[in-house]
Parts: sequence; structure tokens; C-alpha cells
Amino acid sequence: MAGSFKVIGNGRRISGSARAPWTALLTLLALLVVAACAAPARVIVDAEGEAIARVDTAHGAIPARPNILLIVAEDLSMRVGAFGDSVARTPRLDQLAAEGVRFSRVYTAAPVCAPSRAALITGMHQEAIGAQHMRTSAPGGGDGGAGYAYLATPPVGTKAFPELLRAAGYRTVNAFKTDYQFGEPFTIWDAQRASLTPWREDRDERPFFAMVNLLVTHESYLWPTTRPSPTPLEARTGERNARELGAHPRLTDPASVIVPPQLPDTPVVREDIARHYDNVAIMDGQVGEILDALRADGLAEATVVIWTTDHGDGLPHAKRRLSPAGLNVPMIVRFPDRRQAGDMRKDLVSFVDLGPSILALAGVAPPAGLHGAPAIERPSGRSMVFAAADRMDTNPGKWRAVVDSRFLYRRNDRPETPMLAPLSYRDSLPTMAELWRLKAEGGLTPVQAEQFAVNLPPEALYDLTADPDAVRNLAGEPEHAADLERLRRALTAHAAAVGDLSVIPERQMMERMWPGGVQPVTAVPVVARSGSPGATLVSIASSTPGALIGYRFDDDAPGSWRLYTAPFSLGRGVGVTAKAIRYGYAESAEARLAATVD
Repeated sequence: MAGSFKVIGNGRRISGSARAPWTALLTLLALLVVAACAAPARVIVDAEGEAIARVDTAHGAIPARPNILLIVAEDLSMRVGAFGDSVARTPRLDQLAAEGVRFSRVYTAAPVCAPSRAALITGMHQEAIGAQHMRTSAPGGGDGGAGYAYLATPPVGTKAFPELLRAAGYRTVNAFKTDYQFGEPFTIWDAQRASLTPWREDRDERPFFAMVNLLVTHESYLWPTTRPSPTPLEARTGERNARELGAHPRLTDPASVIVPPQLPDTPVVREDIARHYDNVAIMDGQVGEILDALRADGLAEATVVIWTTDHGDGLPHAKRRLSPAGLNVPMIVRFPDRRQAGDMRKDLVSFVDLGPSILALAGVAPPAGLHGAPAIERPSGRSMVFAAADRMDTNPGKWRAVVDSRFLYRRNDRPETPMLAPLSYRDSLPTMAELWRLKAEGGLTPVQAEQFAVNLPPEALYDLTADPDAVRNLAGEPEHAADLERLRRALTAHAAAVGDLSVIPERQMMERMWPGGVQPVTAVPVVARSGSPGATLVSIASSTPGALIGYRFDDDAPGSWRLYTAPFSLGRGVGVTAKAIRYGYAESAEARLAATVD
């Protein structure tokens, strides 16, 4: 079977012979019997020498350039049936887990969305790239006062992993949310969509990487829909919740939920937790829609599916907190060949490992300098994972944590700052209102009251095996002195290795990135032509260090930008427009190279 195709990366359109994807898959099936008896770790090629699968005899085969689908739910800890939660109603995730591999010890790099997503998309810890404060794009009350909004400006050479996939020939599409702290550079994604099935639009012959962000488990979906709202934001959110959640039946009996020791066991808190479980059930249905569409499109056997969450629960004991409930998230990976189906992996995985892992799945070597490493196809080999929490909107703070096979060590460099302080967004939660009420009445337990205390010991050590909720601080116990010192040293070494920018006040860091509070502008690229009019070679460059460049031909779809990676040829009658962006900077103006004419 043959047909015409387009090259959509660098260069003008060309035509040629292309096998349909299913021809390659049928060839793969025909060769698997031979592969099973052959030497491990090799590539299967078809009759024309094109790689169609990677094989090793221990794990089977997956396409050499599989589609990759990453589904990320919001604000959710381990509340999935396949991970042992008997209250959760998650049949589609449980089915996905039965067909794939569960990862029970994945830890986000931050317990709040934007810094966590910055680490995920770059493979670098957020405090090393200036993305650690929540949120950079709105003025806050950081060290010395964050007097203006800004965007993080990562070091020169930093690239989001979907952009690296684009450069390697993948089509990259994102749905519903970005939130990376350094803006939304147009070079990262081929397209942004508001669809559960973003790979379906504008499809071409390239393999795809699609990221779908599911929002219904976000903490704001627990905000009330009936009480008088003190702010326009809360009023709008309550209206949204009534509109989007009202058609879904209430499934979870509040009496059946487990209330963590950091929260009071009252009807209000139980209702919030039950509502959270109901929202998880809605999200599970969305996952089912996505997987059904993938199968209906004939892509399930050529796509690696990854499901996880951006950080732990949106409840006050978890979100914004370096606690197990805030950091430890579930992850499921289903391979096309169903390798290790039903297995539970317990090796430590950090969110900074996800980008390098996805690159490796696509056959793309992760660049040097990343803080993460591939950890999906093979165990990570990690002995520790690290996390950080800094300013949270108007609340200053600097917490750091390290987790090993048994312990969580947490350090608070701002002990005058309580774990729970007034925060308008979080205070819209009924559970948070309940905590404030009981605090005023003196009705909190010591564990609950400690969350509001100041000048607590700056170090905490928890045995997660004996104390999974992390409520008993062992830092002062002599029998754990060696573990305390070992993890203390590890955290100090990690900060030095990655370059923790929170060693300086936030305002000083901002001034380095945006001098005077003014966003730098990426230099306009120079588009140069060489060669004869009929055989032009085009090169594009920007004088801004670290700038990424996009370009489009005159007859490309409006708003679409190809990713520039190398000079390309250009025939007569076609002009080129280019623009550039450095992460955190403003886009450049456009530059144009006019078409040549006879």
C-alpha cells in the first residue's frame, strides 16, 4: 500500500512513497515469532530497512516510534482502586492498571501545580530554573515582597521535552492546561486543544505525543455551590461547579471515607472528602472516554499510555505541603505489548524523570544537564527523590524534602511561617473553614493544631513505613540520629548540585531575570538566503541566547509554526516568516523572507 505524504518539519513539501501504518504493524506481527528466539535488545526492520519495533526478549516489542499519550489529573493522591483504595470508584483506571504497570512510589517535585508542572515539562527541579514560587505570573508576598508579576527565565538551553519530541519528528498536542511558570512558548506544541482527544485534529503521518490534563479533581471543584460567595472568583467557581457537577450522581457515602489525622473528623470534612471521591469517579469516566477513542481510532496497539496526577490531594493536609499526601502520586503505564501487565513497581521515581522517560520511549536521547533520567522502561535506580515548596501565593516559605526507601526528611528554612496560614484561595474550601472554626474554638487535636503553629523545630523526620501519614517527628530521637544526618547531608548536596535559587530573596532573583520588572524581548530573528534563486538554502538565527525559533511558509495554515532546527531548502515562489522566543521572554517581532520570482 502506498500514497503521498508531507514532510512537515524543516523544508518544503516533498512527495514520495509511504507505507500505511497498519502495513508496518502487520509486518511486525509476522516477525515477532522470530524475535522471541533471537538475541535481546535489537531493532526489527521491514523490507525497506525502516525500523518498526524495538525488541528485547525479556519484555517483548513496542513500535520503534510509538505514539505517546500522557494523561495528567489534577490534585489527586493515591485514591484509585488499583492502588488499594476500597472507597474509590475507578473501573477504567483499574482496567488500565490490569493492562499496564502501576508505579506506587512516584513523587512530584512540588506539592502545587505550576512549580510541579515546570519540573515535569523540563526534567529539571523548579527551584533550579526560577519556577519555584507559586505563582510567578501574579504579584505575591515573597521574600522582600514580589512587587511585580514575572515569568521564570530558565537557563540558556532549557527545552521542554515536547519541543525535543517535535525536533525529532513527533507531532505534539496539548489539551486544557499548560501552567509552566515561564509562559507558553509557541515552540513547545504543534497545537493546543480543548478536547479529550486532541490527537484527532489535524493529524498527519508523524507519531504523536498528546498531553491531556483533566481538571475535575482540582481543589476548586470542592468549593461550595450554595453558600453566599465573598469574592467574584468564588461565585464564578461555585456556578461552574453547580453546572459541571450537578448532572453527576453523588456516589460516595461520607461515612465510608477515612479522615486523615491532620483534618478534623466532622460532617463538613467528610462531605468534602466524599465529594473529592465523586470527582475522581468523573475523572475516571473521562479516562475511559479517552481510551475508548484511542481504540476506536485503531491506535491502542501503537500507543504508550501514561496516567498520573500533577501532585497530591487538594485538601489542606496535602496540597502545598511536603507531606506524603502532597507528594506521592499514582502512575500507570500501559505499553502496546502489555508488558508487565498487572505488575506493581515500587522503585522511586521523581517527576523530573518523566520527561527523560518519555523521550527514551520515543527513541530520543535525553539532553545532558537534566536532573531526571529514564525510569519507565527500566527501574529508576534512584535511592532518593527530592521536593521543594516555596512561596504559595501571598504566603512566604521555604521547605525542602527528601524521601528514601523508608523515611521522609523535611527542612523548614522559614520556621516563623506556619504550615497553614490565611490564604484566600485555600480558605474557600469548606474543610479549611472548618479548621479555622475549630482553631478559634480550641477544638483541634495537637496534630491538627500544630499545622497553625510558628517556630516549630526546623527539621522533621518521619518513618513512612510505620507512620504513613507523617505525624510523628523522629528528628529528636537518638536511635534515628544517623538517618537524620544522612538525609540532611543528602538534601544539602542536592541543593548544591541543582543550584537552588531560593538561597537568594525572590525579588533579587526576579531582578536577574526581568531587570527593573520589565519583561525582556527576544531579538527578531535574521532569515538569510544562500544559493541560487532556484535552489535557496534558508538559515534562521536570533541573537538572544537560548532563543527558539519557529517559521512558516506563505501557504501554511494561519497561526501554525514549524520548529526550526537546521537550514532548509526553499524553492521559487514561496516566502518564509519567522519569529523567536526564549522561555520567560516576550516573543520577538516577525521577520519575513520574501518569495523569489522568475
